[in-house]
Amino acid sequence: MSDELKAVARERVGKGAARATRREGLVPSVIYGDKKPPLSIALPAKETALAANSDSFMARVIKLDVDGKTHTVIAKDVQRDPVKDFVIHVDFLRVGKGSTLTVNVPVHFINEEAAPGLERGGVLNIVRHEVECEVPGDAVPEFLEGDLTGLDIGDGLHISAVKLPKGVVPTITDRDFTIATIAAPASLKSEEDEEAEAAAAEEAAEGESEDAAAEDGDSTEE
Repeated sequence: MSDELKAVARERVGKGAARATRREGLVPSVIYGDKKPPLSIALPAKETALAANSDSFMARVIKLDVDGKTHTVIAKDVQRDPVKDFVIHVDFLRVGKGSTLTVNVPVHFINEEAAPGLERGGVLNIVRHEVECEVPGDAVPEFLEGDLTGLDIGDGLHISAVKLPKGVVPTITDRDFTIATIAAPASLKSEEDEEAEAAAAEEAAEGESEDAAAEDGDSTEE
């Protein structure tokens, strides 16, 4: 899937020029890579914010129309204002023909209703919201699907259980890493703790009774 954004080329660069661009309601940005010189551009702030607020923005191919010329890119870095959190700069990487990209692909979880552990009140503990993958430049997946079907409390979803699109390979290859687990609810943990404490108390009481009986036996022999 690809998005389209319109932009204009920027002739002036630097902090002063960037501030002036923002005052005009635009986001200063740059396109680089593919063995071509960097191109400074400016994007409409509203449209850029809408696109950047999507969880898959960094994993989508974008068609940038810069003064009528289309550039195929992917967002590599988004800088935000530390106080107001609005987008102040975006770095875009050119996607060349036949290129391979390293991107963080979001994980969407499906079939929660088919997970016995969640039906029993378990909690989905997401270990990785996204997975770093090497992907074809012309087929970047918008997201990966983590199927929770059949998972019970204490079970985990590993990368080996995720169906990966053709050409998509996780950068971590030395282990079957965990994507998510289903944890026991707090109420169930409390019940288990109470049962464990009761069993421990019962064992302690039995031990004390045995010790007392042994002492009585010793006294009788004397």
